[in-house]
Amino acid sequence: MPIIDFHNHYYPPEYMKAIEQGPSAVRIDYDPEGNPQLHYPGDYNIAVRGHRDIAYRAEFLRNGLRDAKIDTQVISLTTPGTHIEEPRTAVRLAQITNDAFARAVSDYRGLYVALATLPLCDPAASVQELRRCVEQLNFRGAMVFSNINGAALSDQRFWFVWEAANQLGAIIHIHPTNPVGVEAMLDYWLMPLVGFLMDTTLAAASLVFSGVVERFPNIKWVLGHLGGAIPYLAERLDRGYEAFADCRKNISRPPSSYLKKFFFDTVNFDPRALELAVSFAGASQILAGSDYPHQIGSIPKMLESLKAMRVTEEERGMILGGNAKRLLGA
Repeated sequence: MPIIDFHNHYYPPEYMKAIEQGPSAVRIDYDPEGNPQLHYPGDYNIAVRGHRDIAYRAEFLRNGLRDAKIDTQVISLTTPGTHIEEPRTAVRLAQITNDAFARAVSDYRGLYVALATLPLCDPAASVQELRRCVEQLNFRGAMVFSNINGAALSDQRFWFVWEAANQLGAIIHIHPTNPVGVEAMLDYWLMPLVGFLMDTTLAAASLVFSGVVERFPNIKWVLGHLGGAIPYLAERLDRGYEAFADCRKNISRPPSSYLKKFFFDTVNFDPRALELAVSFAGASQILAGSDYPHQIGSIPKMLESLKAMRVTEEERGMILGGNAKRLLGA
């Protein structure tokens, strides 16, 4: 069974160059080791070599791991995304990024699969870019962020995007970004440690309660970081459905019945937490993910945690790669 890492990130050099040349809401400087640092409102990322050197990454995946190799990575952009830019710039950066992703997929055939980045500050342009990426570049879908400059993914301004994704049967992988109320999370790295997970949870719950998931049933939703708190809080969402008429007005059944159809990546390296997700949604809905090459990500920890899970070997094989292979149509 192949090992497919569904959650990891790549900053194409073309994207980095375009940001440096500007205009951009992102500012780049360099750390003492010469790594670019991308500064954007509320946060920054250090782009280590694995983020931006696709050949170095390929060598590491094939030969740099002691006990295993990664057969395929599903590459995506990471924060800040293009949606923080002025719309014209966002569209240009998304196109540059997606074209670079397509070249990486072509140059390292079989090692990489790509998810598009969308300029969601311009929903109409995002529809065009999603269609281009799926129909012309053969991407399987897109990675989107958990809110778009403070607007919920369930907001009706984005329904044109979800309608197109539904028609395409696309994957939509939800990745967290600066949460609303980030001002309370500036100390102790609480934004990525807590806020990111809560924003993913909020996005998923809002998509369900708003009726987006029911209205567009052909979208294959994937939640990053094991769905935030969704497996833990789903019962409470169902109690809300029972208790409050407002929670029933857009959907025809309890929230958990929709959420169990989502996929959850394993960027949570606690085997018992992973087992909770399996108990909630079933082993068929869990996708291996490492968050490589972020400081907080780890391919070895991903593999160690999946090895330590108390599941059958058949289920472990599904999580390591079988589910992703099915989802990607590979």
